Amino acid sequence: MMLGDNYIKVMENIKAACKRAGRDESEVTLISVSKTKPVSDIEEVYKAGSRDFGENKVQEILEKTPVLPDDINWHMIGHLQTNKVKQVIDKTVLIHSVDSLHLAKEIEKQAAKKDIIVNILLEVNVAKEDSKFGLYDNESVYELAEECAKMPHLKVQGLMTIAPYTDNPDSNRPYFKKLKELSVDIMRKNIDNISMDVLSMGMTGDYEVAIEEGATMVRVGTGIFGERNYAI
Repeated sequence: MMLGDNYIKVMENIKAACKRAGRDESEVTLISVSKTKPVSDIEEVYKAGSRDFGENKVQEILEKTPVLPDDINWHMIGHLQTNKVKQVIDKTVLIHSVDSLHLAKEIEKQAAKKDIIVNILLEVNVAKEDSKFGLYDNESVYELAEECAKMPHLKVQGLMTIAPYTDNPDSNRPYFKKLKELSVDIMRKNIDNISMDVLSMGMTGDYEVAIEEGATMVRVGTGIFGERNYAI
């Protein structure tokens, strides 16, 4: 099966999940996770209709953006080191992985220098897995949201989580429910400059369940591009 066909199949699954949940398919954005994948693969998926691509490493975004179409929306979905912030903030539509005040302050500082507003998501480690980044508890998320609200060059658009790897997608449903509930709680606080329109959750193994629980962005890599090359 060609990569373009994989992309179309995932889009069909998204449509079906939206139908089951009584949602409009236009509410969900599919991010094709192209980390470690060559430009030729991205071009193939682009031709099939994908315009949103996700990368884990700043270096890959810097290498790929100049040689791929300008209308691609690049998403920074991996852990972002503060020393790489200035290289990437004007090349991405959304940074999904802000999990500390230290990082938020650096993004604000570099965005102010470029006089741009940077869209971000707060990363929440809902499953409290040691191997993953993200804020552990609701209080930390509220506090970081309040601090980010004071930064004129940052716009918090919502929340992101990486659920545990599992062969049983339903086992991740509680984590997706929790992230949705947290976003509703934050919305009720009516913090200026904070929006909860985006819920980035769900990957190849569980994106349909995530959509049923309210995801507005799903990040699918293996389901489109095949297995990652871990040697890179």
